[in-house]
Amino acid sequence: MALTSSSQTKPNHHPFFLIQFLLCITIFSLTISTNVVALTTTKEQELDKITSLPGQPMVTFSQFSGYVNVNESHGRALFYWLTEATNHPQKKPLVLWLNGGPGCSSVAYGASEEIGPFRINKNGSSLYLNKYSWNKVANILFLESPAGVGFSYTNTSSDLEDSGDKRTAQDALIFLTRWMSRFPQYKYRDFYIAGESYAGHYVPQLAEAIFNYNKKFSHPIINLKGFIVGNAVTDNKYDGIGTVTYWWSHSMISDKTYKKIINFCNFTSEKSSKKCDESVSYAVNHEFGHIDQYSIYTPSCKIMQNETNLNNNNKYVRFKNTIIHRKLSGYDPCTENYAEEYYNRHDVQRAMHANVTGISYKWTACSDILLKNWKDSDDSMLAIYKKLIAAGLKLWVFSGDTDSVVPVTATRFSLSHLNLKIKTPWYPWYSGNQVGGWTEVYDGLTFATIRGAGHEVPLFQPKRAFILFESFLTGKELPK
Repeated sequence: MALTSSSQTKPNHHPFFLIQFLLCITIFSLTISTNVVALTTTKEQELDKITSLPGQPMVTFSQFSGYVNVNESHGRALFYWLTEATNHPQKKPLVLWLNGGPGCSSVAYGASEEIGPFRINKNGSSLYLNKYSWNKVANILFLESPAGVGFSYTNTSSDLEDSGDKRTAQDALIFLTRWMSRFPQYKYRDFYIAGESYAGHYVPQLAEAIFNYNKKFSHPIINLKGFIVGNAVTDNKYDGIGTVTYWWSHSMISDKTYKKIINFCNFTSEKSSKKCDESVSYAVNHEFGHIDQYSIYTPSCKIMQNETNLNNNNKYVRFKNTIIHRKLSGYDPCTENYAEEYYNRHDVQRAMHANVTGISYKWTACSDILLKNWKDSDDSMLAIYKKLIAAGLKLWVFSGDTDSVVPVTATRFSLSHLNLKIKTPWYPWYSGNQVGGWTEVYDGLTFATIRGAGHEVPLFQPKRAFILFESFLTGKELPK
């Protein structure tokens, strides 16, 4: 516009015209160079580029995977997998996805059975496309975190026995800053964090770490805009009460057992009493029956039904025993087995630039050693929520309503103690002509349920989860 308007005057009559002209040329050149950076790859990126995965259908988007060192002295390196947006990736936001556990793989769950572009066939030999992949609207970065999860590794064995919330957040922050040096086109890009389950800790903790880190810079490279978490571990006390309430209200336990748990269990204590453990153990082993606790109305995988042990040292796991060894549920409850078959193939690992150091153990969806030795776990995320809401970040929390592990009642009990002002009262939201769930919008936070979804919402209700995610990115309320 400046060039057009200026061209209507004579340059020799207006000396300032030359300055205007040169300024416009400079801006135009910078715009071109910025676009070139966004559309080209560096040498480091080329080394991480995935040409094609074994058994993969043809796709139009680019993929990259590999390692980023986060601690040289200990030899800790985190494995990532980037699936760029299917259209105009240079214009789409970057979303980091984290799974929980603690100790479970974002490649196994988020990428392979929830929001990623591919699903794994039953024999682990090939892939097929996910119709509702989230990379249709964003660039999705999957991270196996912390070290010891999936392909991520450490050369210091003691790291596997003293992992915890604080180090996980710090390593993830270091990963992001170093990853963006490798992928400079994502610097300053709108950035969001997403995840589920114990990532209810990872996601807000990392968001807070980024927020604090960004204070050091006038123009930070990690342009954090907000986060979205599902079936998220939020507050030990309110999650515990809400979980037992869900069991009782969904007829999973008797009135007698419900009263015992409420009376004997101290939901704020580091250690549980013998009577509490006995009451919970009785509910799980004698009253639940052979159900998938992550999806109480769908069939469970018979291969994985023998997991009943309790971990008395972890107050979260105390009420959610099956998280000690993740069970997978859904329309195909054994899908986790297909991931373990596929990602242990040498040709798959070569294609993904994974296991380059020759890890001495098999790739697994979850790491038991991390879960059993988790050292620090904050009691509550509510203070972080308040801090980030005050900072103006966009926060969404969602809940599949057939999950009994981190159920909708747990999340609602926890969020209610934020005491947020209601902006848009509770209403049913729609996917097509069907109710997709229910939602309420507060000043600073949106809460939504996904009807008929278990713990891994995008696995059970992929279309509804996609609508939810797209609404989150655009900042629009869920469709009425």
